[in-house]
Amino acid sequence: MLRAFLLSLSQARWAKSIVTHMGLARRVALRFVAGEQLADALAVVQTLNAKGITATIDVLGESVTDAGMARAAAESYLHLIDLIGTNALDAWVSLKLTQLGLDIDEGLCHENMRTILSAARDHGMRVTIDMESSAYTGRTLDLFDALWHDDGFENVRTVLQAYLYRTDDDIAKAAESGAGIRLCKGAYREPHEVAYPKKADVDASYVRQMKALLDAAREGRGYPGIATHDAAIIEQTKTYAAEHAIPRECFEFQMLHGIRADLQDALASEGYRMRVYVPVGMEWYPYFMRRLAERPANLWFFVSNLLRR
Repeated sequence: MLRAFLLSLSQARWAKSIVTHMGLARRVALRFVAGEQLADALAVVQTLNAKGITATIDVLGESVTDAGMARAAAESYLHLIDLIGTNALDAWVSLKLTQLGLDIDEGLCHENMRTILSAARDHGMRVTIDMESSAYTGRTLDLFDALWHDDGFENVRTVLQAYLYRTDDDIAKAAESGAGIRLCKGAYREPHEVAYPKKADVDASYVRQMKALLDAAREGRGYPGIATHDAAIIEQTKTYAAEHAIPRECFEFQMLHGIRADLQDALASEGYRMRVYVPVGMEWYPYFMRRLAERPANLWFFVSNLLRR
């Protein structure tokens, strides 16, 4: 119930107005967000790269309703891609389609994505289309397919969420086609009609889908990102890969900036590929609230800092 409440607050304008004007909230949010300027993200990535960890940078933003803002978001990604290349960083970029105009005009969103993917391809960089709520799953995958199959952008990837009932079928298609997939559990508030309500069922779904992606990767189809902070699932991934002779270069682990840095370092030191998702920008509120909703420890971190004031 607490998770549902926090997720509802992530979309509430009144709550955003209150929280974003709290200096403390801004400071605590910096545990999960690199900062509000691109330079902040670049500095974080430089530190990660020095430890042998790669990154993907997300310029925070979603649910854009103005075409000018969508084009401005695309321009910010073009600038980011140039900065990554100029600074010789080992990083990709991640983005949301609603940030690039999906709710305004699918043609505009498609155009923005082609522009970004072309620039990224020139730098040898991959772009991951983040998954939003289940209301966007079908449209996101349709545009991903158009960009990958029809437009020929081999550097585009997307995300699938284990908590959705439909994901087993989507994983099977991705494994067959060799699509680049970031597998996560899912962080949005979803009705029971479309998503598993129980954590045990979500975990079982994740492990099942992880194995399918690793099997495909062993055959040269796709390069999965196993995106989880769940230590038990990480161990299951390592065990499955070892038992089925799946080379470590066929997949990577992915985690969020500010969460389980100790585990990130440990995996990298063990020789596993490790990528950290680094969010940056002024629009940090929805992302911050979803992080609080994911784990009680994150919420307690925020509340304990609040009580110390």
